Amino acid sequence: MGLGPEYTIEINPNFGRKMGFGRTETVHILIALAALSVSFAILYARVGGFFSKDPVVNIIGWLLFSVVAVTTSFLFHELGHKLVAQRMGAWAEFRMFPAGLFAGIIMSLFGFLIAAPGAVMISGRINDRENGIISIAGPAVNAVLGAIFLALAMLTTGKLMILLFLIARLNIILGIFNMIPFPPLDGSKIVKWNVPAYVAMAGVLVALYVLTRVL
Repeated sequence: MGLGPEYTIEINPNFGRKMGFGRTETVHILIALAALSVSFAILYARVGGFFSKDPVVNIIGWLLFSVVAVTTSFLFHELGHKLVAQRMGAWAEFRMFPAGLFAGIIMSLFGFLIAAPGAVMISGRINDRENGIISIAGPAVNAVLGAIFLALAMLTTGKLMILLFLIARLNIILGIFNMIPFPPLDGSKIVKWNVPAYVAMAGVLVALYVLTRVL
């Protein structure tokens, strides 16, 4: 059920031209990063002895890696949405999903993870075109980062190559997941705005995923 015009929040056109973070938003980002990093560390730590034969040192290594992986995938994805939305004069702040974060930690204990850390909340007079551009920014960030980390992985060897490859693949899978054309995922808003843009973005991400399977 949609809201009538009387409920529309109009934002000053000059608002948010530079990226800024509210106090509540900063707390939500830090909690989401911590919880999601723990989830991935638990999941990755199943690969025993990767960083050290000492299980404590090994899980600390995976935790530190997970912080980097989560920051350069999930966080940067959301910041892509936030930056574009603010550049369009909208109010945009990240809000965590406590239930999704808790569920992620529980699932990681059983060897799999479906993450729902939170999302950027947006208010303002945003039309379908602007909403589509804001929505495609997240997957686009993942595609760029996925390509960069994949290229770096191909230039290295050993454990560093594996870690870079994991970050690349995490970005690519996150981008593909968000391109599913069903609400509330980004893909549904992109399709509503511009089908060719959707096909192009999805095509790039799928091509990158294929590369991760054949390299």
